[in-house]
Amino acid sequence: MVQPNDNTESSVRHVDVHRVVIVGAGFGGMAAAHALRNAPVEITIVDRHNYHLFQPLLYQVATASLSPAEIAQPIRSILKTQKNVHVILAEVSGVDTAEKAVRTKCGRAIPYDYLLIATGARHSYFGHDDWEANAPGIKSIDDATRVRANILLAFERAEVETGEAARRALLTFVIVGAGPTGVEMAGAIAELARNSITRDFRDIEPSSARIILAEAGPRVLPAFSEPCSREADRVIKAMGVEVRLGTPVTAIDGKGVTIGTEFVAARTIIWAAGVGASPAGQWLGAAVDRAGRVTVKEDFSVPGCEGVYVVGDVAAFKTRTGSYLPGVAPAAKQAGAYVGELIKARVIGRAAPKPFSYADYGCLATIGRKNAVVDFGSARVYGFIGWLIWSIAHVYFLIGFRNRFVVALSWAWSYVTYQRGARLITGTDSEVDK
Repeated sequence: MVQPNDNTESSVRHVDVHRVVIVGAGFGGMAAAHALRNAPVEITIVDRHNYHLFQPLLYQVATASLSPAEIAQPIRSILKTQKNVHVILAEVSGVDTAEKAVRTKCGRAIPYDYLLIATGARHSYFGHDDWEANAPGIKSIDDATRVRANILLAFERAEVETGEAARRALLTFVIVGAGPTGVEMAGAIAELARNSITRDFRDIEPSSARIILAEAGPRVLPAFSEPCSREADRVIKAMGVEVRLGTPVTAIDGKGVTIGTEFVAARTIIWAAGVGASPAGQWLGAAVDRAGRVTVKEDFSVPGCEGVYVVGDVAAFKTRTGSYLPGVAPAAKQAGAYVGELIKARVIGRAAPKPFSYADYGCLATIGRKNAVVDFGSARVYGFIGWLIWSIAHVYFLIGFRNRFVVALSWAWSYVTYQRGARLITGTDSEVDK
């Protein structure tokens, strides 16, 4: 047991109360904290943000459908009735596995008996990190509001642009990557341009915007079944989106993007092509895969690191079928809950839970205001019914009654009126004559 010192978090505690530190208040971390709510443990949640974020709806913030407050909630507010939880706003810089302490950038050391790392993923540009300046991804609220500003500013600048070529570049939007985020972003921008803001401008036709979805692979939604992929391809093209398949992006700069050998002049490029794990592997000195994910055992423990578990996008967990656990919210929640129950069983001397088994409830992706593809494996649902299933599932997984009510109301309003209530340009210099 680590003895507290001047730089170590300490508190008066009963001798048989174990210290559990959770790094990351995403789906996995919050699920673990909830599973430990009645356990004889002291939980410390460390996150660099003070809010829990519902990442699957970030693209709707980026396309002005929802405001940030509708998909995020303060961590302290969520956990205010759970008395065995302390929340620390800090950024982790490393883990001392010998001393069993988490180190933060401000010099604090937080001791643990059990450590759960659930820090998620970040953008991966496949060795081209210089592309990020001109092709931001969407992994945080700051990312989403920045992309929203870029999209809205493109229309504002096009309104005052007199050069035809420059105006065309401003009204060209390129999304790199045709997974769920890319498809949903492309559909949402098309919806915004074709329906929501068609009457807002006088000198441009927003509906003339060119939207390109570029994918290096052979089809959109590669993780879905082929019938779902074909349906999504059909619907997105019907919305006026140009789909480029089988051709990787080879260059990105401030003037545009090169898809294969073709240069496309575009002022707004959005990255949805790849993600890499957070630096948890570096903190632990643990084995990682090519994406930087920590290789974990069948109980999510890290080999050679006593009492340390990793879940979510940062974990490389191999299932019984030989495939890796997908980096989606349900998988992170189930893994976090499992590790929480495992820690609880160990501290109270109870038998460990059965080996982890992922319950796959299917894949969902929405395309525009009334279309979605839902892939249950043995069954598939398209169109408006699919959109209803997608909407109900996402509202259900939001934390807090207020968030669920407000999001449902916002979607209903947008569906009836075609309007978007979050078209604010914030967090950036809004000068249009740049």
